[in-house]
Amino acid sequence: MGIVKISDELHGAAKLMAKAMSRSINSQAEYWMRVGKLIEENPAMTYSDVLKLLVNHASLDQIDDAIKDA
Repeated sequence: MGIVKISDELHGAAKLMAKAMSRSINSQAEYWMRVGKLIEENPAMTYSDVLKLLVNHASLDQIDDAIKDA
């Protein structure tokens, strides 16, 4: 884990979106970074495609967790 310095403007935007989405500011920034990374790595993907990918990945994590707990 590290510290990332961002502009006051971007911090303000993250703070606003974090509140609107019921996330911490760090979680909001991490979400934006994850989405941006996926789009840079897959330029043909749309934002909607990225969201589907993230939901599918979260679903697989839940299945793995359920199997481990069984």
